[in-house]
Amino acid sequence: MDFRAVERAILERGVEWDFEPTLDRIAALLDLLGSPQRAYQVIHIAGTNGKTSTARLIESLLRERNLRVGRFTSPHLSSMRERITVDGEPLSEERFAQVYEEIEPFVELTDAQGGRRIQFFELLTAMAFAAFADTPVDVAVVEAGMGGSWDATNVADGTVAVVTPISLDHTDRLGPDIPSISQEKAGIIKPGATAVFAQQELAAAEVLMRRAADVGAVVAREGLEFGVLGREVAIGGQLITFRGLKGVYDDVYLPLYGAYQASNAACALAAVEALTGGDDPLDVELVRAAFAQASSPGRLEVVRRNPTVVLDAAHNPGGMQATLDAMHEAFDFPKVVGVVAVMADKDVEGLLELLEPMVAEVVVTRNSSPRSMPAAELGALAESVFGEERVHVTERLDDAIDQAIGIADADGEFAGTGVLITGSVVTVGDARVLLKAEGA
Repeated sequence: MDFRAVERAILERGVEWDFEPTLDRIAALLDLLGSPQRAYQVIHIAGTNGKTSTARLIESLLRERNLRVGRFTSPHLSSMRERITVDGEPLSEERFAQVYEEIEPFVELTDAQGGRRIQFFELLTAMAFAAFADTPVDVAVVEAGMGGSWDATNVADGTVAVVTPISLDHTDRLGPDIPSISQEKAGIIKPGATAVFAQQELAAAEVLMRRAADVGAVVAREGLEFGVLGREVAIGGQLITFRGLKGVYDDVYLPLYGAYQASNAACALAAVEALTGGDDPLDVELVRAAFAQASSPGRLEVVRRNPTVVLDAAHNPGGMQATLDAMHEAFDFPKVVGVVAVMADKDVEGLLELLEPMVAEVVVTRNSSPRSMPAAELGALAESVFGEERVHVTERLDDAIDQAIGIADADGEFAGTGVLITGSVVTVGDARVLLKAEGA
């Protein structure tokens, strides 16, 4: 089978946001495959925001230590292959198809056991674990898809469990409030592991600490055992001093914007320190080199100048607030034009209310997902928040981007108007293709 045929076969197995609270199917499949998830150490990441950026930062540190690293993240921006990377590169189309073909007979055997067949995300998870074992990698950095306890990735036992900031998202699947969502995400913390916690709301922190105590995990908390000692804005990013679990790391350049990315980097550093064992700190030059080459596509990513066009995948209020704080800090835009396309099941009004003080005009549209809110419906909500005169409704994302750039251009080359494209990972992925952004 070629890559496109494999992609179609995987997509036919449903959608990744539709899952049942059971690990039975994925566990049965991995048993048939010889439990590939036990062939290497695992750093497991859950949380609401910042998971993929943190995974990429951990990967940078581990690779700088000359370790072979597999990374499994979701969702993808442009290609399904982005989800499974080895040595910092997505699997090639040929290798992706080969991995699918190697495990397909075992998938069919699992399906034949009855009940619901292996689903989209379960299949990709099994492919990732199998590819990492076959390489083989030294460490797998694995991001939970949704939640934690019942997420397919939780068949792996992380030596280190990282929980990024928790806020309200996927409430129809994970629970209506912070404690219930935190309970689900805390499930990745396994007996004897080290649990690295980003700064959390009190309600989330209490649940996470209780889980860690119940399973005998060692706890490392941002702001207590590790954290950011200082940071300043630098060209193209920021200069940070970290307090790690084993030492202080100063003058570390991070080519990513915002306090939230500094926090992600602090969590990544603590996770790698915890994995290495011993009491000696990491080599500060290694940390500097690793973080200097870090990237996080689709997270405050500048893809064009004159006018400046920034992409950000924020899709819930917690993520949007972090994005806007970073925009204020890192960009000196006297005026911002927004392009927004969101999923209909999100807190759309909450996102728009956060955007309103920063965005002078907003072009609302839809992205390529069937879950995308229709442009007219989003326009009506936007008008209730922004006022009719500040809202433009456009059916197609490419036309919306052109319209926003046109508004910015009309202000003049020296006006400094910026364009922010946001609202969903799919929106940003579509925009990256349209604007021909490189890398993923």
